[in-house]
Amino acid sequence: MWLVAGFACVGLGGAGAVLPLLPTTPFLLLAAACFARGDPRFLEWLLRHRVFGPTLKAWRDRRALPVGVKSKAIVLVVVTLGISAWVLDSLFGRIALVLVGACLIAFLARLPVWKDGEGSPE
Repeated sequence: MWLVAGFACVGLGGAGAVLPLLPTTPFLLLAAACFARGDPRFLEWLLRHRVFGPTLKAWRDRRALPVGVKSKAIVLVVVTLGISAWVLDSLFGRIALVLVGACLIAFLARLPVWKDGEGSPE
C-alpha cells in the first residue's frame, strides 16, 4: 500500500513539474514519506534522483529549499498562470488564477532557502 501511494505521488509530482497549478514538491515529499514506510530502497532512489533529489534532501535535512529553487518556482508560477490567464476567456477564471497565483507566491516567498556551505537556512 505504501509503495503504491508513493509511486502515485511520484507520478503526480512529475506531472506537476510540467502542468500549471499541480504542485510538484508536496507530492514528492509525500512520496518520500510513503517510501520511508514502505521500502527504504525507493526512498533512496528518490533522494538520488538527479532532478528531484537535491530539493528533497535539502528539505529533509534543513527544512529549506536550495538557493534558486524558490525563485525558479515563483517565475514558473507567474509564467504559467500568466499564459493561462491570457488565453482564458472567462473573467471569473482569470480572477481565480490571479488569486491562486498570489497565494502560491506568498507561500513560496515564506519558505527559507539554504546555500551550500551555510550552517542554517536564511
